[in-house]
Amino acid sequence: MGNQVEVMQTQNSAKQRKKPQKESTDKLTLKKDLKKNGVLYLIFLIPAVYLIIFKYIPMVGILMAFQNYKVSKGLFHSEWVGLANFIELFSGDQLPIALRNTVAMALLNLTLGFIVPVTLGLLISQVRSKRTSRVVQTVTYLPYFVSAVVVCSLAQEFLNDSGAITQVLSFFGLPEQNWLAVNGSSFWMINTFLGIWQGAGYGAIIYIATINGISKELYEASAIDGANRWKQLTKITLPGVLPIIVMMFTIQIGLVFMSGFDKVLLLYMPSTYEYSDVLSTYTYRMAFGSSINYGLSTASGLFQSIVGTILLIVGNKLSSAMTKMSLY
Repeated sequence: MGNQVEVMQTQNSAKQRKKPQKESTDKLTLKKDLKKNGVLYLIFLIPAVYLIIFKYIPMVGILMAFQNYKVSKGLFHSEWVGLANFIELFSGDQLPIALRNTVAMALLNLTLGFIVPVTLGLLISQVRSKRTSRVVQTVTYLPYFVSAVVVCSLAQEFLNDSGAITQVLSFFGLPEQNWLAVNGSSFWMINTFLGIWQGAGYGAIIYIATINGISKELYEASAIDGANRWKQLTKITLPGVLPIIVMMFTIQIGLVFMSGFDKVLLLYMPSTYEYSDVLSTYTYRMAFGSSINYGLSTASGLFQSIVGTILLIVGNKLSSAMTKMSLY
């Protein structure tokens, strides 16, 4: 018995001696890692500081959703009203209209707005001439760099009573009118096609890059086996780019309620609020309109964020269940 006690004491003392050695080894390893990868840590520090200052610290402003916020009293001295802002938000007459328009434009963006960049990327990848492919890529993604103000100004010029697009539509029997002033669902399509024109070429870049990364040996082997270009597209290209499509679609689902704010704000007018007002512009008017209500505006923005998060999680789960691929 005494021998066993002595052995255990010896083992414990040995462990205690090894612990400081391990800690010193960890410190040396950390110093070596910092010395070796110091530049990488510095590069990482820049976006980390940006995220903390401009993304995480402003999240304290969520408190305004539960306050009767007054600028003179500040964030921590304004009156707490609990869920009163949310009750006012959901009982208002404008929210259902803005929510309907947001859902309608979101569905159009998730169908037409998402399919067009994928299709464009696949079509450009099938162009055999590299020079032609580069020209098409350049021409299609240049509109992305045009500011929203310019895009909306062009739309207003082309779609007014005497605009070029209005004249073309009138040739096919449609009324000669200012299409942006029409209080109808035509605004949904105008907003969708403006987004496609501006973003399709830029959105196709990631699919083109993914397709270019697929092994050329697969295409050569399939050509030897007698596969034509259509077979190669459906059996090699599409399966190879499918993970990126799923990832981008999942991200698009989460951001669909947040996108398109700038164009809608620049194009809509009070007479067309019934079909053009969306959650983002509704929130904007609550904060900077004629009757300023920061608490109600923050509650509306928080509602959008919660809905976007839920959509992102649900979309990720659905893609994982249906395609066995997910974002996380």
